[in-house]
Amino acid sequence: MLTQLAIQAAKPREKSYKLADGNGLHLLIETNGSKLWRFRYQFGGKEKMLSLGSFPDVGIAHARTKRDDARAVLASGIDPARKREQDKITASIAAANTFGLVAAEYLDRMRAEKAAEATMAKNTWLLEDLAAPLAKRPIAEISSAELLQLLQRIEKSGRRETAHRLRGTLGSVFRYAVRTLRAPLDPTTALKGALLKVEVTPRPAITDEIKLGGLMLAIDEYDGWPTLRAALLLLALTMVRPGEVRHMRKTELIIPKALWRIPAERMKMRRPLDVPLSKQALAIIGEMWDLTPGNGLLLPSIRSSVKPLSENALNSALRRMGYAKDEMTAHGFRSSASTILNEYRVAEPDVIEAALAHQDEDEIRGAYNRAVYIKERTVLMQRWADMLDGFRQLPLPKKFAS
Repeated sequence: MLTQLAIQAAKPREKSYKLADGNGLHLLIETNGSKLWRFRYQFGGKEKMLSLGSFPDVGIAHARTKRDDARAVLASGIDPARKREQDKITASIAAANTFGLVAAEYLDRMRAEKAAEATMAKNTWLLEDLAAPLAKRPIAEISSAELLQLLQRIEKSGRRETAHRLRGTLGSVFRYAVRTLRAPLDPTTALKGALLKVEVTPRPAITDEIKLGGLMLAIDEYDGWPTLRAALLLLALTMVRPGEVRHMRKTELIIPKALWRIPAERMKMRRPLDVPLSKQALAIIGEMWDLTPGNGLLLPSIRSSVKPLSENALNSALRRMGYAKDEMTAHGFRSSASTILNEYRVAEPDVIEAALAHQDEDEIRGAYNRAVYIKERTVLMQRWADMLDGFRQLPLPKKFAS
């Protein structure tokens, strides 16, 4: 076996020569003085050679370890040289398939599947901004510990909900990578329960009938932009989300059937929804119809007929009416309807949930479609519109009393 002293004493000659170490390992001394480790072996009846690095970068102990590893591969019936080539290819693919690249593909896939603009914006922010430290990392090499460190840093900054959202979105990217054979597993699975629970803060909403009646009167008397007033009234009457009302298009309204057909790409749950329209809702739509050109948005922005109202505009209108942000928001009309309708048992809970476009995961509600409970919801929507009219007649709270 070779020694450190023997290797250092070896000098170049006119021709290259070898110094044997044993079990196929030798050191090749080149005419230029280079000292190269080689492993000679037999595979498939042929003699083959495997390079193991140069001395002194690879010392004696390291060269012997590499030889032993190659012999172990050989013993399993695999050509060590072929395995090295495959490992290089695998490493090259892994290096090319960075988290940033796979995340970009995932976002492109969401766009192709017509994800809502708000959903795209949120996911892009999470993956391109918050997950930026992962962008250049080979996705197959990212560990649960590495992700936990990133998520806990966000959590410690006070953004618990954001940390949970990021974990879920990262999991979606990793599962996509697994399906496309670029990652062996989803490392976010091991992090279930690792983050502190999110402190749920209910959306501000008025759930008292008298106060809600006062709000409806305030909207009736609102002297601002007509589309803002109409949007707030339709929010109250239809129980849908603000984004769905803001993007309402004339082509979605089937007036003879008193239906508003919202396409899947605009729904949070990515499922289309038919919304029955009460007589009161149809009257508001009729008032607004000729105020906007063509068959575009029914409730366009103040500045452009092709851009929708912003949710901030709706909330600003509520502030102008005297409602603070911790008292009522544009999204709060859904909570108002849900609370009061369930409290008075105006309809079965499943019917109310369907009207709110909530989708449960159990088998009974698993067959959800846009027309589920359509007859019951038609009755419910008219009853709710009539109830809102009734609330307007109740004694006003002091803030609206003359």
